[in-house]
Amino acid sequence: MIDPTLRGFIKKEFIQALRDRRMRFILLMMPLVQMTIFGVAISTEVKNIRLAAFFNAKDNVLRDVYERAIMGGWFIPAKAAGRIAQHPFELIRANKADAVLVAPPKGFTHELGRKTAPLQLLIDATNVVQAESVEAYLKAILADTVASDLKVAASPPPPIRFDVRVLFNPSLDTATFMVPGVMVMIMVITTFLLVVMGVVREKEQGTFEMLIAAPVSRTELIFGKTLPYVVIGMADLPLMLPVSVLAFHVPLRGSFLYLFFATLVFVSTIVAAGLLTSTFCANQQQASMGSFLFMFPAIMFAGIIFPIENMPPSVQVFAAIDPLSHYLILLRDIMLKGSTIGLLDRHVLALVGIAAFSITASFARFRTTLR
Repeated sequence: MIDPTLRGFIKKEFIQALRDRRMRFILLMMPLVQMTIFGVAISTEVKNIRLAAFFNAKDNVLRDVYERAIMGGWFIPAKAAGRIAQHPFELIRANKADAVLVAPPKGFTHELGRKTAPLQLLIDATNVVQAESVEAYLKAILADTVASDLKVAASPPPPIRFDVRVLFNPSLDTATFMVPGVMVMIMVITTFLLVVMGVVREKEQGTFEMLIAAPVSRTELIFGKTLPYVVIGMADLPLMLPVSVLAFHVPLRGSFLYLFFATLVFVSTIVAAGLLTSTFCANQQQASMGSFLFMFPAIMFAGIIFPIENMPPSVQVFAAIDPLSHYLILLRDIMLKGSTIGLLDRHVLALVGIAAFSITASFARFRTTLR
């Protein structure tokens, strides 16, 4: 038998933990939702690799290689337009392709008539896991295609010399791939938690009502509460960047000004998202759970651990509205590829759009309180 006093304490704790409707939803429903989404989304299998090929119209063998690669399900066609489509290196640098096949000047089919047939393969190694699989996939497809296309001709088929160029991370160093992801996680954890806990603490202590009664406008109050957190969040960049470059040897090939601008947009977006989250929380317990519910999915869908390309298209929608995924692409491309904001403007615009939505929704949530 349980002691009546102990039984009373246990009953009281259950009632206190579950009496709030929002906490019941968080504790009981969200694990089911997250398990369903992550069970579908998480996969270590490398697929949906964006492949481009440069060859002339008479190069039948390389055309067959490209078509077999696309039909096999591991690769998808790389999409590009304008001048970028004419430059294999720029195609990868602009994040439009993950791998590019480049035929020799006289065509790959013509070279198969010689003793050795050269074929160049460019691989984007900013994603180490994907880069390690691309070459093996293409070699197998190439061997199959050449053997099939030349079965009437000479047997065995002539040897093929794969000239592989691993771009932006030639040593396939895992730290070069992972450190930018760690930087993103540190920035979101510190900034988001500070914003949510700071605003909710004001509500709990009753000082938020004092601020409402002060002779300031709603706009001044909200921006006055959030802009200091933007400055605090930006302070992480000069702290982490030297460690990344000097201790882990992650290159900084792009402009620091581009990196600073991208980080400023990202931190502002996270602060706006934190402000919106705080409007749904009445106490710090709810703020802690709400922060977890934002950060855990955001990190999982960002491509830090599992590539976004491996997720089903229906789940990639979540990555498209995840600010971490856009900033991680900006961070890796500026640091590892030396890309400019002009090549990455869609990710900057996506962050601005998420920030604008969060601020607008926060104003709407505060409207009834701050009149």
